[in-house]
Amino acid sequence: MADPARTVVPARHQYPVIDDLGLAAARHADRLLTAARERGHARWTAYLEPLPDRLRDDDLRGLRAAAVRSRAAYGPKDSIRDVLPEELTEPFLESIDRLLREINRSRS
Repeated sequence: MADPARTVVPARHQYPVIDDLGLAAARHADRLLTAARERGHARWTAYLEPLPDRLRDDDLRGLRAAAVRSRAAYGPKDSIRDVLPEELTEPFLESIDRLLREINRSRS
């Protein structure tokens, strides 16, 4: 008998489009993290530090959580756009939005 408390999460590689989008978002996150470090933005560095690895390695549930956390960096009152250049922030935002759309599509 299967344990009802145990939920099986599909392996990420079973969703190659999502996996590719996660890897692309991780590369953008790496660039943002480097820029935040170079500019001495300790708060944004701390915020961004876990995201590239999570976007690269987390299972689907964790990947979605990392993407939602990444998206939250673009808040209405406090945004990463305020401290880092547009040529870095906008590609990351676009990659995160694409990733979230694909994850949501796969869940329906």
